[in-house]
Amino acid sequence: MPSRRKLLKYAGAIAATRFLDVRMGASAEIPDAVANPFALGVASGEPTIAGFTIWTRLVAGGLGLFPVNAIQVRWEVAEDDGFRQIVCSGEAHAGINRAHSVHVDINGLKPACTYFYRFHAAGKVSRVGRAMTLPAAADSFRLALTACQHWEHGYFHAYRDMCAQKPQIILQVGDYIYEKSFGAGPDVRSFPSENPHSLNEYRARHALYKTDPDLQNAHAFCPWLVSPDDHEVENDYAGSTGAATSDPAAFLARRTAAYQAYIEHMPLSQARIQSLVRPRFHRRLKIGDLAELVLLDTRQFRSRQPCMPGSAASSGFVMEDCSERHSEGRSMLGAQQDAWLRRHLEQPTSAWTVIAQQTLFAPINVGSNGDIKYWSDIWDGYPDCREQILSACERAGRDNLLVLGGDVHSFWLNELEQSGRRIGTEIVTSCLASRNAPTELFEHAQAENQHVRYLDNTKAGYVLVELNRSHASIDFRAVSDLTAKDVSVTSVHKHVVRKAV
Repeated sequence: MPSRRKLLKYAGAIAATRFLDVRMGASAEIPDAVANPFALGVASGEPTIAGFTIWTRLVAGGLGLFPVNAIQVRWEVAEDDGFRQIVCSGEAHAGINRAHSVHVDINGLKPACTYFYRFHAAGKVSRVGRAMTLPAAADSFRLALTACQHWEHGYFHAYRDMCAQKPQIILQVGDYIYEKSFGAGPDVRSFPSENPHSLNEYRARHALYKTDPDLQNAHAFCPWLVSPDDHEVENDYAGSTGAATSDPAAFLARRTAAYQAYIEHMPLSQARIQSLVRPRFHRRLKIGDLAELVLLDTRQFRSRQPCMPGSAASSGFVMEDCSERHSEGRSMLGAQQDAWLRRHLEQPTSAWTVIAQQTLFAPINVGSNGDIKYWSDIWDGYPDCREQILSACERAGRDNLLVLGGDVHSFWLNELEQSGRRIGTEIVTSCLASRNAPTELFEHAQAENQHVRYLDNTKAGYVLVELNRSHASIDFRAVSDLTAKDVSVTSVHKHVVRKAV
């Protein structure tokens, strides 16, 4: 057992007591007959130089809720995977009002160190998870970028290769679950229920995803940073405006249910989840003086897509002369998040600036033969907001900008320009496990846009990004076959971004 001094040192480890509704009464033990209350695995996230958040969710048979108000859960963090050197431990109450999920914010740890964690409940012990703190100073850092995993379209093989590449963070930028089926097969498995609308239905969809062994292993491997896109709620929604759910009150109820289920199943810190109605998904990480990583939320506060008919959110082709694209007050981020972002961008402190967000950032003409048209759901529907971000980077002298994204089910490498000069590079990951974007959407994009350096709309996979003092190495990695059980994952394109002097 650790000494009293060590226990006091780690007193900053705080369990998620806000998740327990104190009116519900004392906690209860879960039945010993439950084979594995930790069937959804474990996860870590939100790393800092002094800690991280650890997560699990207790489930009954059939992945359902236990019929008890609260469950006492013990947690441990150790320097070794055999838990001979436990550095901190404690208890958390898992309340039924949060589906018996547990979020514990750990603090007081050493920078740039690997730790191991586990949970205990009802005489059962969870699998062991592995987490790392961020470095106080770093000469290199490796992250994996992923998005868009459809349960029915493909297996999650890519996570095996991802873990083999040993990233220090896995960055998931949206469409962690899909709320609906779409497209012609072949499908490898099926959703067991219809599209979710209620809290319990979204909980069931997330729990289903968490049973995938490759996804579980990736969550246990290293910390994740996550932020949702649209399919965690409803395809193409914009802010408080639904697409498939056109009634405003019904959509807001659906979005609230979806956000709560997302929060219950992700390794999010207490700072992210103070409000179910307006959770704060945007945040900022410092990786020594090597990189500043900003993760944005481009769905929750955005204006509805421009120049689309009707009152519901929708997306489609927008002609160049669509004046609504430039109308006053339109935003991808909302006023508060936009001001927060620009405030940080105007104070450069790192060699690299990494902005992670959900979709395609660079201007992309999807027309051909002299026609100019844009896709309204990506940043081309919000060009003035994009311009303000690039201008803030230019004013601050941030010439080493990397913008990371997903959403469009295709690999991209684009140069970003401002005032006629290159200011950064955009890297977009394809779908980890889904079918690619319609061929006609981007078939002319590389020919019509000189700043597009690489585009592949035929493969699924992820992107590995390694930063160091002189350059960033980009590795686009693709799965050979989403529908086969035994596959290979190979590098399909590599690129080096040289750091500006």
